[in-house]
Amino acid sequence: MKEPLPPTNYEIAQVCLLAGKIMLENGGETYRVEDTMTHVAEGFGVPNSHSFVTPTGIIFSIDGPEQTTRLIRISARSTDLHKVTVVNAISRRISKGDLSPQEAYRLLSEIDAANTSFPTWAKILAAAVASACFLIMFKGMWHDFLPAFLTGGAGLAFLGYFNRLVRIKFFAEFLASLFIGVLAFLFVHIGFGHDLDTIIIGSVMPLVPGLLITNAVRDLMAGHFVSGVSKGAEAFLTAFAIGAGIAFVLSFYNGEGMV
Repeated sequence: MKEPLPPTNYEIAQVCLLAGKIMLENGGETYRVEDTMTHVAEGFGVPNSHSFVTPTGIIFSIDGPEQTTRLIRISARSTDLHKVTVVNAISRRISKGDLSPQEAYRLLSEIDAANTSFPTWAKILAAAVASACFLIMFKGMWHDFLPAFLTGGAGLAFLGYFNRLVRIKFFAEFLASLFIGVLAFLFVHIGFGHDLDTIIIGSVMPLVPGLLITNAVRDLMAGHFVSGVSKGAEAFLTAFAIGAGIAFVLSFYNGEGMV
């Protein structure tokens, strides 16, 4: 019986790039993506590999007689840390020699195609509960708990709708925060809510780019300045879009009603 042929550099590069793509698209830090790709290559017997990861693309190269260099572009990014964890588990199996490149690529393709995120209603419910709890944390009153609950949940629901409608991330965030401000004002205006400021602050918290800011700082501390600055700029634009939407509403508000 013939022994299986050793994997080619092209097959190894495919596995490394797919692993890196899944992690980067689902909230993995730049340094973690690069380390995972390096460990996968070493697990397949390739000690001399190089990777350069930015939020919008991955370059991966393997030295040797059959030098291979490949580039893939990352156009969509979200947060699904479950996929990041599964890719890390597959990387550890590769390092132990339990998977061939073909098997690893098949498993990674299944992970990439799988929809492991929570259903929309669960995300909206979680945002609503978080908004109401943030209101209490920011010293809001219990009688504003339900208005913040409704405003925060509706804000995330409209963010998803605007993302599908506009396809421009920052404009969608601006519209969602604008909607949150208008809805919070309406609740206060009809007497259902009392403190507009705390209702708005609690409701916009699910939109705040907390993970993006954390990854930006972590990349800067690790010396990945391109990725750190890029993620920091994205977080700043997101925060600016949220703030601009709320400021637009508050510019018409004089503390008791519309000017």
